[in-house]
Amino acid sequence: MFALSRRLIEHIFPRVVRPLQIIGFFFLVLAAVPVPSAIRSYRDPNGLPRLVMSVIFILIMAGFGISSFWRARKIARS
Repeated sequence: MFALSRRLIEHIFPRVVRPLQIIGFFFLVLAAVPVPSAIRSYRDPNGLPRLVMSVIFILIMAGFGISSFWRARKIARS
């Protein structure tokens, strides 16, 4: 029974880790997209609200991307 469950895990494992890495990559790309807008808002004297929203978006997307990579690594180690 344990050999069968181990074979099942070895079969499913690569199919779970790869999508998590791809999702993490997409979230990191989404975090990088508004960076130029945040820089422009930083230079604009009236751009504080836009800067705050951009930074919040960047932090959330980067957090999702990093957590996805951590989750994939955690699965890979088990």
